Amino acid sequence: MKAIILSVALAVVTSTTGANAQSENSRKFTALDVFNLEYATDPRPSTDGSEIVYVRRSNDIMTDRTRSNIWSVKADGSENRPLLSGRDNYSSPRWSPDGSKIAYTSAAEGSNQIYLRWHDSGQTALLSNLTLSPGGLTWSPDGKWLAFTSRVPIKNPTLAKSPKKPKGAKWAEPMHIIDAVRYQRDGRGILSPGYTQIFIIPSDGGTPRQITRGNFNHGGPLSWSADSSNILFSSNQHAQWELETSESDIYSIAINDGTLKQITDEPGSERNPTYSPDGSMIAFSKQANTPIMFKNTYLAVMNADGTNEKILTPDLDRPASNAKWASDNKSLYFQYDDRAVRKVANVNLSGDINIIAEGLSGTSLGRPYLSGGYNMSKNGLVTFTYGTTHRPANIAIMDGDEMRVLTNLNDDFLSHKDLGEVHEIIYKSSHDGQEIQGWYLTPPNFDPSKKYPLILEIHGGPGLAYGPGFSAEFQRFVAEGYVVFFDNHRGSSSYGEKFSMLLHNKYSSIDDFADHNSGVDAMIDLGFIDENNLFITGGSAGGIAAAYAIGLTNRFNAAGVIKPIVNWLSKSLYADSSIGQLHNQFPGYPWDNVEHFWKRSPMSLVGNVTTPTLLMTGEEDRRTPIPEIEQYYQALKLLQVDTIMARVPGSPHGIAGRPSRLNAKVDNIMAWFERYKK
Repeated sequence: MKAIILSVALAVVTSTTGANAQSENSRKFTALDVFNLEYATDPRPSTDGSEIVYVRRSNDIMTDRTRSNIWSVKADGSENRPLLSGRDNYSSPRWSPDGSKIAYTSAAEGSNQIYLRWHDSGQTALLSNLTLSPGGLTWSPDGKWLAFTSRVPIKNPTLAKSPKKPKGAKWAEPMHIIDAVRYQRDGRGILSPGYTQIFIIPSDGGTPRQITRGNFNHGGPLSWSADSSNILFSSNQHAQWELETSESDIYSIAINDGTLKQITDEPGSERNPTYSPDGSMIAFSKQANTPIMFKNTYLAVMNADGTNEKILTPDLDRPASNAKWASDNKSLYFQYDDRAVRKVANVNLSGDINIIAEGLSGTSLGRPYLSGGYNMSKNGLVTFTYGTTHRPANIAIMDGDEMRVLTNLNDDFLSHKDLGEVHEIIYKSSHDGQEIQGWYLTPPNFDPSKKYPLILEIHGGPGLAYGPGFSAEFQRFVAEGYVVFFDNHRGSSSYGEKFSMLLHNKYSSIDDFADHNSGVDAMIDLGFIDENNLFITGGSAGGIAAAYAIGLTNRFNAAGVIKPIVNWLSKSLYADSSIGQLHNQFPGYPWDNVEHFWKRSPMSLVGNVTTPTLLMTGEEDRRTPIPEIEQYYQALKLLQVDTIMARVPGSPHGIAGRPSRLNAKVDNIMAWFERYKK
């Protein structure tokens, strides 16, 4: 009898243990959960501020794509509902001036076109029949026109004349002749010749009309004059514009006869012009053309004819962007990043700045880059994308001094998941005592008395920044028991000019390596890091830093070097970012500065590497082209260092651009690290 009782007791214990394990496993953040993530972007309040339309982005597990639909929510948080939803993508919602209609873009009928939706009835109409995608969609104040930009192709250059092909003959595809300086772009490959031009189309339907001409790009955002007669834009129309990366002027063009007027003509960049509501002034961003790594961007205003220029943010040591006039013409709103926090501020014409909102975040799902944006209604309602450490972006508003979050897009499943916790850590770099801000994620059910393996993850740029926002990739790492440490090393944005310039002409170097290495030491000092299980990874500029680090130290068990540059002598002449980097990140051309370019290259240190290394790049990457990891892979094989090369088929630089590839990136990094755990 006792034996029977014991057997039943054991069965109960086993059943309970299995149920607990199953419950714990169901609360774990997994690869399939990535497909459930959603986030809000591009919030657009109605004229009276009573309603906000926004783009709701979600991942489709069947198509492995991120879908964009247009939703609406009332300013009191009620009636969060779809306006344009389904398997097709809908984006760029723009209210008409009277609030009765919404213009938007969609490829529902095969190619990306402009549509109109009547807000009272929900009826929609196709407005355009374009051969190339529209961008920068903007209403005229009188509601009669929509302006947009689109790339207009020109004839391909030719060299030799081909002989006439016999009827029915099947010859090879003809050669592609290229004579442009900027001939490629990541994600688009080799570009067909053409230029971005400005078009207008009647809002009640009709034929789009091109209003700009010439072999120059005419850039947005576009801004209409108060009387709907002129459009502001920015363009570099210098003869050598292709070789200039920090030059742009402001122009206006009359929509009736195409009269073009150049409003600014100074060295440097004047961009993002916007008329004041009464049309008397223009606000714009201003940046010098100094060939250095960091150039601050200031918010400036001037009269509509270009006179009486004034910088409104001369003492703000942070780039100001996304400026929008208040309806009374007396002040502007803008956004800027400060110590890894994105903010919205108001500045009056005397230059007095007040913070309006903080915490714009959550539109960068994979890694916690600073992200998010805002918009405002004519009556002053500020709406923005708001993210937290545990949630991607929702829609929020500022109601006076009170922030209210209107949506909860991921609570349906993330509230049932155990997520890692984000903690801030401030420490000094061993290189020069410079203060560095960082963060670390601890695993669910974290126990500080235990020891955990550590992953150092380095951000790209290098002139970008991480923040304490939601990161699907990092949550995947901590779900498997790792602590993830990430920092904003010298050169990162949001800390001012002096901090950014500490890395000028020094990427990568022992300087930024010290910032990361000191951070690892600071993490070990906390007492819960297993010193025998340290790992390093990073993508793009973070991949460069990871490759450089393993040439300086063997303290890491394994490395994940993702889409790096390993040889600046070669990369600086065959990537799509070459011109800008050569002019701003280096002291000159590689043939005149071989020693400097080589010193910055991880390949110069490859002979020191003993760390097992995973290399990963997209096969269509034109930002950090795949020959970079091919040469590093070959070198490591010759040195008999454990290494694997992971090639992502058909992928450009953004190898995590599809949900399955985000998971594949993380899965392969973790599998590589698991091999070398002690």
